[in-house]
Amino acid sequence: MEIKQGNQSFYIGNEENSEAEVHFVHVGESRIILDHTHVGEHLRGQNIGQQLVKAAVAYAKKEKLLVIPLCPFAKAEFEKHPEYQEVVG
Repeated sequence: MEIKQGNQSFYIGNEENSEAEVHFVHVGESRIILDHTHVGEHLRGQNIGQQLVKAAVAYAKKEKLLVIPLCPFAKAEFEKHPEYQEVVG
């Protein structure tokens, strides 16, 4: 499945009606908040949510942004992956 980058999200499907997405909001110039993750029922159990969070982390690293993982799923992923701690802010 191809993960695409939208204006404020990484998603599968199309941006307006995604099948799965992690949504973020810019806070100032140096931070993003991961505020929502959704994976459609038919895609669950395929690590899609994990891949979306990973894409958001890669984006943050590339853009030199810090991440505030407020979404419970994203927060859990950050707790499972110590390597994500370098972008927590």
